[in-house]
Amino acid sequence: MKMNQLHRNISSLEIAEMVGRNHPDVMRDIRKIRTHLGESRIAETYFIESAYTDIQNKSQPCFLLTKKGCELFGTRMTGEKGTQFAVKYIERFNEMEEHIQQRMPADPVELALQTSLKNYQEIKGIKEDVDLLKDSMRIDGRQEFAIKSQGKAKVLETLGGYNSPAYNSLSKKVFSRMWRDFKNHFVLPRSPDLPKARFDEAVRYIAMWRPDTSTAIEIESYNNQSQLKLVQ
Repeated sequence: MKMNQLHRNISSLEIAEMVGRNHPDVMRDIRKIRTHLGESRIAETYFIESAYTDIQNKSQPCFLLTKKGCELFGTRMTGEKGTQFAVKYIERFNEMEEHIQQRMPADPVELALQTSLKNYQEIKGIKEDVDLLKDSMRIDGRQEFAIKSQGKAKVLETLGGYNSPAYNSLSKKVFSRMWRDFKNHFVLPRSPDLPKARFDEAVRYIAMWRPDTSTAIEIESYNNQSQLKLVQ
C-alpha cells in the first residue's frame, strides 16, 4: 500500500521503506508518540489508524501519516538520516499535491465550491480540536482552591464545627471519605485532575454531599454524648 492521494497521507509501510527500518519498529515508535499526545482526537491529525492486506491476505494494522505526522516522526531522527527522510517525505507530498492539482475542476464555480467546502471542513476540524482541548483541560489553581475550601466547609458543617466532639474525633476520617466519594463520583485519581468543564458540577456535588449512614450515626453519637455530659 502506498498513499492516500486525495487525503495527502503516507502509510507507515512507506515510512518504513523511507527510513530503512522494519515496519513493526516504525509502528512501535508511532504508538509511543501517540501515547505522548494523549487520548484526545488531536493524535488523529498526525497518525490515522488504518489497515492493509499482507501477502497472506490477512488484515494487518498500520498508520496513515499526515504531513504533520511525518514532521513529528522526523523529529526522532537527527543528522543525515533526518535530512534524507525530510527530503523523501516532502517529495512524496509534492507528488500528491501535483496529482490533486491535475484532478482539480476547470470550472471556476465548481472550484470555488470545493474550496469553500474544504475551508469549512478545516474550520470545523479546528473547532472540534479546540472543544476537545477545553473538555480535557484541568481546573486551574483558583478553581482548585475554591473546591478545596468548599469541601472543608462542608465537612466542618457535617461534623458540627471546629469545637464539636465529632470534629476532634472524626475529622480526619470524614475528610478522607468526602474526598474519596468526590474522586469516585468523577472517576479521578486525584481531585485536582477534575476537568475544567465539570467545575460547576463539582460545586453542586460538594454542596449536596452527605456522609454514609454509618458515619452520620457516628457523628451524631459523638455530639450527643457531649450534650449529655453538659446536662449532667
